[in-house]
Amino acid sequence: MVVGIPIAWISPLTGEMREVPLLPLFYGSIGGIILIVFYSSYKEKKERQKANEKRRKSKK
Repeated sequence: MVVGIPIAWISPLTGEMREVPLLPLFYGSIGGIILIVFYSSYKEKKERQKANEKRRKSKK
């Protein structure tokens, strides 16, 4: 995804800037990065909740 952003603006064959950038590739890469960040934070939050729940049960 990080590689897709520059490829959307620069042609890998010639190394020159594209006249018309590949916008679906650019926005798709940005969307993918955002999706990964949200999913990883959601997953981390669930793991913290489980750890907190275990800790509370063991104290009782």
